[in-house]
Amino acid sequence: MKQLLILALLTTLVTGCKQQPEFPLTDLHIHLKGDLTIEEALKKSEEEGIKYGIAVNCGLGFPVQTDAQADSFFTFMQQYPQFYVGMQAEGREWVDLFSEETFSKFDYVFTDAMTFTDAKGRRNRIWIENETWIDDEEAFMDYLVETIETILNTEPIDIYVNPTYLPVKMAGRYNHFWTAERMDRVIDAARENGIAIEINNRFKIPSAKFIKRAKKAGVKFTMGTNNVDKNFDGSSYTKKMIRECGLTANDFWLPEMNKR
Repeated sequence: MKQLLILALLTTLVTGCKQQPEFPLTDLHIHLKGDLTIEEALKKSEEEGIKYGIAVNCGLGFPVQTDAQADSFFTFMQQYPQFYVGMQAEGREWVDLFSEETFSKFDYVFTDAMTFTDAKGRRNRIWIENETWIDDEEAFMDYLVETIETILNTEPIDIYVNPTYLPVKMAGRYNHFWTAERMDRVIDAARENGIAIEINNRFKIPSAKFIKRAKKAGVKFTMGTNNVDKNFDGSSYTKKMIRECGLTANDFWLPEMNKR
């Protein structure tokens, strides 16, 4: 009986080790929100063995809307050189709200396509159901993909985050809306502009199919969580995708800290 218990324990340990990536992980999409203070972030990062990038939301209607506010956050983060410092550029207006001098101070800048103005002039925030305008699902999807392409082709960003996110009423049919043709349009735009694509732990996107196509195309990835508090799980989705899609350290992009 004792030998069986020892064997079971060894099997569990070996299986657990195989589930861990063979290279260090860095989560570049961490926010100081809810009960996640800077002290809690330090503790959690150390406990998980995952390096963090701390990002602040910058854009119209978000906590940071001016150069001075962005500078204040950046200055605060200089006390914590163990973290990367990121700017999450929100909405399409951000390029007019912030100077190049300001956003170039950050180690990296990222954005998503979750805020945009549609062809009828309606400002969509597609994670909020009553601020999402869907007259026709296929037309909405086509416009969303066009918006993503425009973002990747014109906005000065390093990472495209929350990729392939869909509104709640469409999310359950992810594979129907994210066809191979639509995926490839996003992947091609990211590759052509040297923009990394986030593997998001919170929303569990993009799909393994998308990741495999992007890897084959030579696109780099980052890992991100986009937390709302300190209750996030240590990057289990990214670890799963690393195993399932055969990702290595060479498939991931990291910013440089030498700006600071």
